[in-house]
Amino acid sequence: MKPALSPTAVTSDASGSLPAVASGWSRRSWVAALVVTGLLAGCGFKLRGSQNYAFSSIAIGPNPGGAVVQELRRSFGGAVQVLGTDVPQTQAQVVLKVLGEQREKIVVGVNSSGQVREFQLRLRVRFRLDTPQGQELIEDTEIVQQRDISYSETAALAKETEEALLYRDMQSDIAQQIQRRLAAVKQIR
Repeated sequence: MKPALSPTAVTSDASGSLPAVASGWSRRSWVAALVVTGLLAGCGFKLRGSQNYAFSSIAIGPNPGGAVVQELRRSFGGAVQVLGTDVPQTQAQVVLKVLGEQREKIVVGVNSSGQVREFQLRLRVRFRLDTPQGQELIEDTEIVQQRDISYSETAALAKETEEALLYRDMQSDIAQQIQRRLAAVKQIR
């Protein structure tokens, strides 16, 4: 009976280089890795890159707006010029109107003594995209994000901080969704 090599055993030949088998990858593993790579490339998988927009300037209202409006102002980067709050909206190629931003906190779980144990946080944002002349490019649209959060009265301050972080995460997600929808506009009429 031959002694079995442990997976951590490393052997080398006379030249000091490691043989291919000692690396832990057999031919079957290499072929499987190449097949998986080919399938990923063939299915159209692609990392999300930067957005391309059909416009180069945008006005975002209302001014100054809520947290999502402020997140949108910061998130365009160099791809689109976001007009300042003091510049008339007629100077922009498109006008993004955030019609509503509503935060909700709903009780979804209580214990046997009636104390709250779980909340659901929701953030609703309604928006539309128009040209400065009033032509509608994206009709009134609502995006809703929700997160569940457990609650404990003994850790109320920590849960308040967690709630603020979850709202910040939701507003960032909504800002990204709005940007993707703006990138889907291919032509300004």
